[in-house]
Order: sequence, then structure tokens, then C-alpha cells
Amino acid sequence: MHVPFAELKALLESIFERHGCTPAVARVLAANCASAERDGAHSHGVFRMPGYVSTLASGWVDGKATPEISDLAAGYISVDARGGFAQPALAAARDLMVAKARAAGIAVLAIYNSHHFAALWPDVEPFAEQGLVALSVVNSMTCVVPHGARKPVFGTNPIAFAAPCEGHPPIVFDMATSAMAHGDVQLAARAGEAVALGVGVDGQGQVTQDPAKILDGGALLPFGGHKGSALSMMVELLAAALTGGHFSWEFDWSGHPGAKTPWTGQLLIVIDPQVAQGQRFAQRSRLLLEQMEAAGVSRMPGARRHLERERAQREGVAITASALQALRDLLT
Repeated sequence: MHVPFAELKALLESIFERHGCTPAVARVLAANCASAERDGAHSHGVFRMPGYVSTLASGWVDGKATPEISDLAAGYISVDARGGFAQPALAAARDLMVAKARAAGIAVLAIYNSHHFAALWPDVEPFAEQGLVALSVVNSMTCVVPHGARKPVFGTNPIAFAAPCEGHPPIVFDMATSAMAHGDVQLAARAGEAVALGVGVDGQGQVTQDPAKILDGGALLPFGGHKGSALSMMVELLAAALTGGHFSWEFDWSGHPGAKTPWTGQLLIVIDPQVAQGQRFAQRSRLLLEQMEAAGVSRMPGARRHLERERAQREGVAITASALQALRDLLT
């Protein structure tokens, strides 16, 4: 079945408010979750809602937290999320972030004491829609074994990037530095599907294609061996050490049964290309895409999301009747 995007978003807002979020926090989280579902990023869409609800019920995250913004320098903002979600902290600082990037050419936003449980591309895409270049990193809970190590240290530690492109939607990608996103491993386990070799190991450190064994005492591996491992280390340094947030192993949620969200940090860097390049950057972005297409690239980063988005605008967001009922059950 298909549901209008606005209707799905309103339902998610109601669920978040029902389980302890302020209307402002509920709006931000619902927009992120509904957008992920609309764009086909199902591992970060309505699939996440039971995790949000159980986390809020556990007392692990504060759904009513008011972010505290510190204007530290001409191009630097720090936000204490006060134990709440990272997206409302970003929303609170977004206008100041854009203003600083316009004025100085570049701005940094450091978010700490925060929880991030969603897709990362919705955090950066709006900046590119305003003609800015944006890069964001966030670390998560320990579940990835560094290259050459014997036990997990890193989180899945995604990196998201967005840039304007003349005559095209923004160029956007969002990728985990693990061989597979944790949510996708969960989806594979739910569906009883094997994952590719190199995705993860079992509890004895042996390579396995069984997602259930990866999730139950096992761990993920970084993509690309030592290269993905180095990028994941970089994310820990930028998202945790630089922001003042927790490293992926530095929090203990054992006293909060049902908690699912990592309590870590997020860093965003926003650049105004017009300071040096004017409109030429967006034109050069288009030239790069054209050259890639001429070389045989059949699908650009983010292209599938835009196709799913266009389809949802025409037909509504695709969702099964059982999934929709499960969402409605969260209101009771």
C-alpha cells in the first residue's frame, strides 16, 4: 500500500510525542525517519521506530532536551545536545551555521552529548540545496573490528557528503565505514538472508555470512581492510575526540534495558564554494557527473534515493499494511 508522505510524517510525529518527545524534537525526528522511508533507505526508516520507542522508554535519551549552543569562534559552533538526539541539536544551530559559512567561507559544527540513530544524508543534503558543500561524520556503538585487531573498537562510523550541482539534484552520499551498515545486517537477519563474505565475524572471530552470528556476539569488519579502518579511526577522532563526545566504547547502557541509540558525537563541516568559485563550482560538479556518465557509470551516488522520492511524490510512500499497523500500535 502507499501512504502520503505528510500522513506518514504526522503519524511518526504523534508516536514520538506519545513516547516523551517535545513537539519540536518529534518534528525533526519524524522528518528524518519519514524521509528515509520515502527515499528507500529502509534500514533507517520505520524499521527504526521500535528502537526509538524502547530507547525513550528506557530513560537512556532525553526526548525533551533543549540543545545548548556555544558560539566559540568566527567559524566554529559547539552544541551540547544535553543527552538528547543529535538532529534537534543540528536544527537549533543550522541558521547560525549557514550564516558563519557565508561570512567566513567555512564553518564547523561540533555536537556532543548526543544520540544519533538515523540516516546521515538528511543532515547534509539541505546545505547543498542552499548551494553549500557539507561533510558530516558521526561515531556509534562499538561493533567493528579494526583491521588487524581481534575485538571491536569502532562503530559503523558513517561519513556523509553533499554538494550542489547545476541542473541536477545535489550530489549526496552516505556510507558506513563498516563493510555493511548495522541496520542492513539486522534486516538481513530478519529476512534469513546471508551476507557477503568480509562483512563480519562470529563470536569466535571467524568470518561468517550469517548475520545472526554477527549480531549475537560477533562484529562487523571495516570495508576495504586497512583503508576503511583508517577512515573509521578518523571518524572517531573527529566525531568524538574533537567534539567532546564519547568514543564508541566509552558509554555503558547496561543500566538502561531497551536502549538502542549510541551516545556519542557528530561533526559537520560546511563550505561556501561561492567565496572562491561563485557559480563555477556547481558547473564543475555537473561536468564531473557528465564525465562519469560518459565513462560508463550507470548510477550516480544518491540516484536511487531520488528515483524513490519521485515515485513517492506520485504514489505515496510504499509501506506494508502490517508495518503501518505496527506503527499505529505504538500509539497505544
